[in-house]
Amino acid sequence: MTETLAVTPLIGEHEALGARFVPYAGWRMPVQYRGVSEEHHAVRRAVGLFDVSHMGRLVFSGPRALEVVSGAITNDLSRLQPGQALYTCCCNERGGILDDLIVYRLQAGGGPERVLVVCNAANRSKIVAHLSALAAGRADFEDQSADTSLIAVQGPRALELLGSLGAELALPAALPPFHVRETRVAGLACTLARTGYTGEDGVEIVIANAAAASLWRGLLERGQALGVEPIGLAARDTLRLEARLSLYGNELDETTNPFEAGLGWTVKLGSHDFIGKAALVELERRPRERVIVGFEMVGRGIARHGYPILDAQGKAIGVCTSGAPSPTLSKSIGLAYVPPAYAALGSEFSVDCRGRAIAARVVKTPFYRRAA
Repeated sequence: MTETLAVTPLIGEHEALGARFVPYAGWRMPVQYRGVSEEHHAVRRAVGLFDVSHMGRLVFSGPRALEVVSGAITNDLSRLQPGQALYTCCCNERGGILDDLIVYRLQAGGGPERVLVVCNAANRSKIVAHLSALAAGRADFEDQSADTSLIAVQGPRALELLGSLGAELALPAALPPFHVRETRVAGLACTLARTGYTGEDGVEIVIANAAAASLWRGLLERGQALGVEPIGLAARDTLRLEARLSLYGNELDETTNPFEAGLGWTVKLGSHDFIGKAALVELERRPRERVIVGFEMVGRGIARHGYPILDAQGKAIGVCTSGAPSPTLSKSIGLAYVPPAYAALGSEFSVDCRGRAIAARVVKTPFYRRAA
């Protein structure tokens, strides 16, 4: 039986641009347009546009909105002022990661408190059920995913492009990193956040579906002089991997906890009560059985998700969670869970690349960091 895939409101734009499509988390999504390397370099050198409307957009409002969301996440939401955002984990009672989220405290403007939560597409139904149950009788909850689109504008010329369309971003200080503003771009009402998933500067824009295509076309047209490119899922993955940003389903799932995943910095055990806190208190005390590391291939081979990690005797000691050739670094890189004894910089192991043991070495991450 053929699966019926959801499409974003920008599907016609992607088809007109000649995108190739793949099924992803129940969606028909553009995987590439001109080519993965070309799109990757466009983001690193200029600016790229991403349709990420498949991700969930959940809004909580009312006097207890902060309290509701705070009780579901590991990071400290109370420290945010209106107009700020944070990255966090949302855990189950065992401390396993249900999803990684970005939470935005929207400008209250004298009205009721409002909190926007952006979750991963594959986890949307799970997170909606989880968070809406917590909100019941305490805060208003609205899943706005079907009524809005999400467009990411990423790259060293992203703010320049937005500014040319009327966004108040002539100076980066006008919207610092991890800040959010309800504003207008090209005359269109939207929520503009200085966040992203590429390791570059840029913004993510929540906009009503009816205005999404107009904004997308305006960004492409105005951005031609800046080297703008539409970017598919394939380059999005190589960009986030170079920046050592986790992907749910690869580095994260309900069997992983934030400490072993390198996300212990998002867990604020001394700040508030939240689901999974007791388990995480205990997990923090225990010696790690495995940790995530970044590695580069020493031999000729490409590590891929699910490939076994081998010790010197050929015994499987871990698993590669993500791997790909790095267009920026011109080498093959990856992430893997391994025992702590193999986690030190310079540690060596092999990756089982379809029956061939290819040498690899642990290196410092992120693999790529943009210039300040």
